[in-house]
Amino acid sequence: MDTNAIKAFIGVAETMSVTKASKKLFLTQPAVSRRIAQLEEQLGVRLFDRVNKKMFLTIPGKELLPR
Repeated sequence: MDTNAIKAFIGVAETMSVTKASKKLFLTQPAVSRRIAQLEEQLGVRLFDRVNKKMFLTIPGKELLPR
């Protein structure tokens, strides 16, 4: 797993927003979204539910976060 993708995942999980995470990580929004998408593809699960620009952890996302 790519550590940058994990950092993006943690940033979004903490802020519940790609926009806020991108500012916190000094990345563009598309870069954060791409890293999350790559991580989801590698793991074969959705890590977030996306609702009205808010991000909510799925069960697999909640299981990954403490690791």
